[in-house]
This record gives sequence, structure tokens and C-alpha cells, in this order.
Amino acid sequence: MSQGRIAPHGGTLVNRLLPVDPREYAHLPALELAERSYADLELIATGVYSPLEGFLGEADYQSVVERMRLANGLPWSIPITLSVPKDQARSYRGKVRLTRNGQTLGLLEVFEQYTPDRQKEALEVYRTTDPAHPGVAALLRQGEVNLAGRVSLFRLDRGEFPQHHYTPLETRQIFHEKGWKTVVAFQTRNPIHRAHEYLHKVALEHLDGLFLNPLVGATKQDDVPARVRMEAYRVLLERYYPKERVLLGVYPAAMRYAGPREAILHAISRKNYGCTHFIVGRDHAGVGSYYGTYDAQEIFEAFAPGEIGITILKFEHTFYCRTCGSIVSARTCPHDSAHHLTLSGTRVRELLRSGAALPPEFTRPEVAEVLRAAYRDEALRGA
Repeated sequence: MSQGRIAPHGGTLVNRLLPVDPREYAHLPALELAERSYADLELIATGVYSPLEGFLGEADYQSVVERMRLANGLPWSIPITLSVPKDQARSYRGKVRLTRNGQTLGLLEVFEQYTPDRQKEALEVYRTTDPAHPGVAALLRQGEVNLAGRVSLFRLDRGEFPQHHYTPLETRQIFHEKGWKTVVAFQTRNPIHRAHEYLHKVALEHLDGLFLNPLVGATKQDDVPARVRMEAYRVLLERYYPKERVLLGVYPAAMRYAGPREAILHAISRKNYGCTHFIVGRDHAGVGSYYGTYDAQEIFEAFAPGEIGITILKFEHTFYCRTCGSIVSARTCPHDSAHHLTLSGTRVRELLRSGAALPPEFTRPEVAEVLRAAYRDEALRGA
């Protein structure tokens, strides 16, 4: 398959898919993976996290926490690690079976064990040690010992959305076949709305293709489920986007809510998928009030031009202005907030739970109906 027009991060697209019979490794000790660790395993093995070939060793771990770089100097923003309780660590030496729900999925070749500094990691990566932060809470629940080593994945599980679950080798081939020399990626964990649509279409005025790449791994309990979001994306793309210029593909990562640091990881991942541009908007990958509105854009200034290797498109907050009659931003709209329609995520959920219609200026009616039906079904199940 084609490697595409943009080089993978670090120069080589990793492929750790190893199609073997798992029974060959039945004699090895088994390590059951949590949802996020399984997502990391897949992302490493398929090359989304290139150049990583496994979970980070101590030198890389410390360098990423402190400098946002691997030990060799290559930009990398979030430690991709695998942790176990201290009293179990001695069981995992040499080769270890990686399992999910008791099924053998892959292999870890352990070459190092070390004790991470969780408080330092939380402060540097998440900018807080507050256990109320969902990313910090997940970090503090992890075991005391990190296992480092190269991984292999025996079989790719394409999950709930198999027709939209692509590897970087596959997306690069698709982009090549479509003749896209420039591809912009868009990351979202929320239902799509008119402001998102505006960003996409502004980008498509200048670039060849759009890779709509919603995150479908583990998220907070109150986030809209992936199946609902995917249906919303499908109905929108069916009616309002040029089919030959858009690819919908899932990003199977778990959400870390690391704000600026996670924006860098998301950009690198899309570079590995073969994208040349990546949209970073307001409060990318943020949660609560832990990060400034545009911190996720400003963090890219910590790197020299070209170091990340994908062009970042920075957009300000966009919204509907009743007087302008269109989606605008503070750069293009002369009117004050009294003229603007802005709905918080909380307000959107309130409207949906009440059965009220979302304004068409906020989201397309087809998308609104998908969301309303999902909330109606949820209410009936809870009745």
C-alpha cells in the first residue's frame, strides 16, 4: 500500500500486527488490559502512534513528562504507558500475553520495569493534580509499576464501526486513490453542529479532502455515546457534504482530557494517518476550566516550525449571529453577544432531555432528530 504524501512521525510507519494463532502463547503469563490500555495497544500496533513500537521505557517516559519529547528529541506529548500493581509486577518478565475479557489479543516483550512519579506526571501533563479531573483520576487509579516493551497485536478488532475503522496504511491508500495531496483532519468527541460544519467547509475551500475522525474510545460517562455521534455524522455527511471530498473514519483512542498536551498527540496521530493539516479550535481536548480557551493552540509554539510535521489550522470560537445571519467569529462579526446564539453542552443536554428541538441555526435538523431520538430512548429505558 502507498505510504502517502506526508512522512509518518519519525519517518517510519510502524506495523506491529502479527497474525498468529494466540494458542501458541497460552503458556505465558496473562495481563488483562483495561479499555484505555487496549486502545493504546491498537494505536501502537497499527502505526497511529508511530514511531512507538511499544509502551514507553523510563528514559522516554521522563523525557516526555518533562520536555514533551522522546529521549531522542522527537516531539511527543503524552506518556503511553502500561501499569500494573506493585505486588503483581514480578509476575511479568520476558514475554507476556495481553488479554481483553480473557481473550488473548497480543504480546508484550517486557524489557524494563520502573516506578513513575504520578504527581509529577499529573502536574506536567494535565497541569493539575486535582483528582476531580477525569484524566488525573484515571492516572491515579493505575498501578504503581510501569511495564515497558515492544508489543504485537494478533488481530485487529474493528469494533462497533467496522466500515469506518481504518488503519493508517488504509487511510493513506484511500487518500492516494482519491488524489488528495492535502488532507485536513478534524477531531471531535461531541455531536457535530453548524460551527463544526463551518470550519470543515472553510478548510475545504483550500484543501483537497476532509478526514472527519471522531474519537470513539472511552470518554466521560456524561459524554454523548459514540453510536449516537456516528449516526449524527452520517446523516450530516449524506446531505450537506461533497461525498468525493470527505472520509469518515473513527479514531479508536480513549479520551485523556489533557487539553494542550492531548492536542499535540491528536495532531501527530492524524499525521500518521496521512493528513497534512489538522484543525485545532477552542478548548481542544479540554474539560471543565482546567485550560485556557486557546491553550491547545498556543502549545504548538513550543516547537520549531516543521517539528510536529503537520500544519495546524487555528480557528477562533465560532457561533451563529442572528444579525449577520450566518456562522461567524469575533474576527468577522461586529455585533455583541446579544445578537449571538450560543448553547453550552449543558444547555443542549437540557433541551434534548426535555424533548425540545435544537435551533436549526445551531445544528442541522437531521442531526437534531438523531440526538433527540437518542435522548428519548434513554428516557424510556430509565422510566
